[in-house]
Amino acid sequence: MNAMNPAGHKLINHLVLPIYLACAVAAAQSNPPAASQGNTSTAAPAEQSAPEVTSHDEATTFKVNVRLVLVRVVARDLQGRAVGNLHKEDFQLFDNRKPQVITQFSMEQPGTQVAREQKTTEVQTGESPSGKAPNVPERFIAYLFDDVHLKVQDLLPVREAADHRLNAMQPTDRAAIFTTSGQGNQDFTDDHAKLHEALLRLQPRPVNSHDSQQCPYMSYYMADLIVNQNDSVALENASSDAFQCLGLGASATTAALVAAAQQSAQVEALAAAQNELGLGDSETHLVITSLKDVVRRVSGTPGQRTVVLVSPGFITPRLEYEVTEVIDRALRSNIIVSTVDARGLYVPPAVGDISRQNSPNLIAAPRESLYELSEASANDDVLASLADSTGGTFFHNNNDLEGGLKKAAETPEYYYVLGFSPQNLKYDGRFHSLTVKLTNPAKLTLQARKGYFAPKQVPDANEEAKQEIEEAIFSQEEMHDLPVQLHTQFFKASDQDAKLAVMVHVDVKRLHFHKAEGRNNDNLTIAAALFDRNGTFVNANEKILEMRLKDETLERKLDRGVTLKTSFDVKPGSYLVRLVVRDTEGQLSAENGAIEIP
Repeated sequence: MNAMNPAGHKLINHLVLPIYLACAVAAAQSNPPAASQGNTSTAAPAEQSAPEVTSHDEATTFKVNVRLVLVRVVARDLQGRAVGNLHKEDFQLFDNRKPQVITQFSMEQPGTQVAREQKTTEVQTGESPSGKAPNVPERFIAYLFDDVHLKVQDLLPVREAADHRLNAMQPTDRAAIFTTSGQGNQDFTDDHAKLHEALLRLQPRPVNSHDSQQCPYMSYYMADLIVNQNDSVALENASSDAFQCLGLGASATTAALVAAAQQSAQVEALAAAQNELGLGDSETHLVITSLKDVVRRVSGTPGQRTVVLVSPGFITPRLEYEVTEVIDRALRSNIIVSTVDARGLYVPPAVGDISRQNSPNLIAAPRESLYELSEASANDDVLASLADSTGGTFFHNNNDLEGGLKKAAETPEYYYVLGFSPQNLKYDGRFHSLTVKLTNPAKLTLQARKGYFAPKQVPDANEEAKQEIEEAIFSQEEMHDLPVQLHTQFFKASDQDAKLAVMVHVDVKRLHFHKAEGRNNDNLTIAAALFDRNGTFVNANEKILEMRLKDETLERKLDRGVTLKTSFDVKPGSYLVRLVVRDTEGQLSAENGAIEIP
């Protein structure tokens, strides 16, 4: 699973890009104007002759921004359809039951963002572009099949259902197939043939072979009861089974011999429980580790992110903290985890496990059947928790597996993004529960994330700013705090090589400058990242633009703004350009650009 670690998460602050400023800036530096007569402050000659615009690759000093928590909300009517006619005042947001002020609000329509922001392309010869719509990804769905726990009777129908769903992918969808065993993985692609081949490679791959003839009969659930929970009834039941299936009482002719045989049966039961617990723990640990790796991989994709775990369910004794870590990572990366119980409509057999070869114990069998019923329910608990905690869908107790996979992976037609700054936030790393309500419910139901984790320590301002930029790069949400525009064009040097130019236009007059020593001061951090048609990170550049503008320059020389340019060496194909601009006050803009290079 190590191969799934995303490249590009360390992209900030190590690549240099050339920046070209508009002619107005060059003129301002080569012919500095006289100080504005309206300026009452007196600056030293060195200050007056200092450059007004500079760029460099060193770290800048950022102002610590108030932590902004984003909550994605889907509102559905009685028919389950997403509605898109709500406004900011229609929502109420609670953090640990305390009402919060919604400071950021937007309504989004997934599937239209890149198309809406598609930029005009130009070729070196001046000819018009081909007109072909760039096929860049917007939605990433990672299917994780729990082949460690899946049985053949569960795997075959779910594999067929998954194949049907993958054939219905949209052009802007990218799917990946991963397994908990780590075998037969297929990274994100829109190639149906590769996905189909990956599905055909799926098969049950248990870490350990569970002996159906074991004596006494022992399940992972029963072993947890006996070893971890010291359940005396479960131990007595397993001891009774061992007493019969091992024939320990056959030669016991006296009460003393019977007592000794019963003691031996209990020892056998404890040994079987210890062994089964170790086998179960190793399989469950592998599933949780695989899920954590998949969440990490999906966090490196530039768009909407969903993980669909397909499993018959499992219990997690002594691994609850690891499950919480997975949920924490998914929440921090804005990833939805949906789960599908591959057993479909599951009814445990009334007479116990029919695969058992040893004769059932007439005394132990009824109790074992109850354990199997309890285990069937407990196996679903972690699946439900993963989905509920991340705002996903939990599909279970239903044989319509294709419909279940569709619900687990589908994206609503509309959703809302609510942002708030937590009041009196403590840096203790604790989980905060979130509740979203409507001021007028109007027979609508809401789906939203269940909470977030507070930071464990006061963040460093520069590190927090870098993290904000990186999170914005690996997203597809658009933000418009700053007046920037993105344009792209390409120049083909040959049939196999091209240079992609990314140009950023900044309306300087609309920036929030800080006035000091007769200058208008602001720093902009500009980060541009490039992703291929499957959402794989290609390259990124970052630069810091320092502006110390005189009044005259700001009013007259830069009335048309500033244009910055960076280039990427690429091959022909479809690309997604992600631009993020942040100022020293923490204001941030993020834009998408899609381009097809024939």
